[in-house]
Amino acid sequence: MTQRLKVLVTGASGLVGAEVTARLAAAGHEVTAVVHHRRTLVRNDGTPLDPTTVRCLPADVTRPRLGLSEAGYAELAGAGLDRIVHCAAITDFGRPEEDYRTVNVDGTAHTVELARATGAGLVHVGTAYVCGERDGLIRETELDQGQRLANGYEASKLRAETLVHKARADGVRAAVVRPSIVVGDEHTGVVRDYKNIYVVLKLTTEGRTRSIPGLYEARLDLVPVGHVADVVTRVTERFDEAEGRTFHAVGAPLTLRDFSDVMAEYPSFHVPRFVPPTSFDAGRLPARERRYYERIVTLYESYFRRRMTFDATNTAALGLRGAPGNGPDFLRKLIDHCLESGYLGAPPAGTGPAAHDASGAGR
Repeated sequence: MTQRLKVLVTGASGLVGAEVTARLAAAGHEVTAVVHHRRTLVRNDGTPLDPTTVRCLPADVTRPRLGLSEAGYAELAGAGLDRIVHCAAITDFGRPEEDYRTVNVDGTAHTVELARATGAGLVHVGTAYVCGERDGLIRETELDQGQRLANGYEASKLRAETLVHKARADGVRAAVVRPSIVVGDEHTGVVRDYKNIYVVLKLTTEGRTRSIPGLYEARLDLVPVGHVADVVTRVTERFDEAEGRTFHAVGAPLTLRDFSDVMAEYPSFHVPRFVPPTSFDAGRLPARERRYYERIVTLYESYFRRRMTFDATNTAALGLRGAPGNGPDFLRKLIDHCLESGYLGAPPAGTGPAAHDASGAGR
């Protein structure tokens, strides 16, 4: 085993945070999990973490000193922490700007201050989409390129990562991990929380939104939650090597054409039609569909016109294999789980593994 570390994980009850916490505890590290609203740690597959392997600390990253008393904060700061892994964040779209500021920005600032006070190495979990609406190759070494940001979430994560970079210039030891679109398990498709891309999947396959502004050559980068947790864990354990660098935790990109082709394999699904943004007119949509478009699809439509590729040179240098290389096959696994779980309804006849095998699509 590598050196036994004392690690504090913020956002430990979240999808990524719980998987990171589980990996660190399984590796024998002494883990303190910062919890807030959700006090029970549950892994992506629904398995609770053994409470004897992790110490849970009720705290609030949005408040100075993490909301702890002076004595409690002094005890934490003096506990000899080796690493602080900052996973806490709001990742939902369409939230008030105040929510993004208090959690994503202020929460990062307060965590940075704890790293400064303790001298612990900080592993900050951001997002690959701090790149905004840029096309082409997005390098791990890039941050603020004057890019246009699509929403309050992206803007808050850019501000948060900028805080980490500034703190690093002031002597705080830090590394950054940037996941892309975090989804379910690489092998089973299982996911604990149906958010973001899953919401769009449900609306489109149920025919609630039939026309969406987008480019068929646009790329969605889906990364299994396990791969993200592996990258964060490796950066935490090999921090001396990772310090000062940024690591893209990215996955299996697929184009919107791939997305549509896979949807068409499921007879019960409606396949969305992607209309060039320059030709799309929301005013021509039926009233019910227009309401879904205005309330939900507008939050995500920027992702349906982006044509970027994420560089992962630093991640590969840590010896981590890439996430699933075949986007369509991985998407099928995610969809099949959604059918089996009932999120998209009962599996209709003629779909599932047998149908995919018959069509020649690999599993």
